[in-house]
Order: sequence, then structure tokens, then C-alpha cells
Amino acid sequence: MKIPAEFYQSVEFHFEDCDKFPFPEDKIREWIFFIIKKEKKTPGVLNFIFCSDEYLLKMNVDYLEHDTLTDIITFDYSEDFQNISGDIFISVERVKENAHQLKLGLLYELCRVIAHGVLHITGYGDKHPDEIAVMRSKEDHYLRYAVFL
Repeated sequence: MKIPAEFYQSVEFHFEDCDKFPFPEDKIREWIFFIIKKEKKTPGVLNFIFCSDEYLLKMNVDYLEHDTLTDIITFDYSEDFQNISGDIFISVERVKENAHQLKLGLLYELCRVIAHGVLHITGYGDKHPDEIAVMRSKEDHYLRYAVFL
């Protein structure tokens, strides 16, 4: 699948309240593009903000009124259902802890959480058991295409 040059500029990775760490940015961008296209959506601007537990907990309390740790919070700024844009905040500490507990590699777990955020913006939920099952199935499906893992 050919990735348009402008897509590389429309997916950005940021670090807030955590150290920057190496990961295959361009390969992950290509994989994100693949997910979006397979979901029959048009990519807009997507910001992935890697942060600490503390940073994400404050956002969870301030914006969602949830006083719990989480690995991801997604803000969907899509103007319509076809063209997707948003900010995806990911707690690096939660991802590391989850990877350790599940005995998975850090990059694998990071990609699972990235896929989760992208799937939220493409329209999938995870509030009810049936939605969670679909979300997990989609995450697993797309992780099989992350050939860089």
C-alpha cells in the first residue's frame, strides 16, 4: 500500500512528562495508515502524545471525571465519520507495566495501545462486553500486520 507523503506529516509523536524513547516511527506511521485505510476512513491529523501516569491521570480526572490510571485516552476531533483526526494520549508507564504483566515486548504492547486509539477514532467503542470483544479482535487482527514487531 503506497503511503502518501503528506500522511507522514499528519501523524506526529510527542512526549510530555516522560523521556523520549526510540521506536520505529516511520514503520508505525505506515501501519497506522494501513489500519485507517482498511477501516475505510480518510486520515487527517493524528497526534500521539506519550506521557507519564501522573500526566494521564490528571487528564482522566479533569476531562473524563475518572480518578483511575489508564493506558490511553483518545480525543476524537473528526469533523465527520469518514475523515478522522484526534489526539491519542498514551501512558508509557502503563504500557511498560502491562507488557511486563502480560510477558509481552514493550513495542508489541505499545502497538496494541496505538491500534486501540486508532480504532476508537475510526468508530469502535469499548464500554460494553460486546464492544470490548470486537475491539480486542480488531487489535489482534491489526497486530498481525505489524511486521516490524
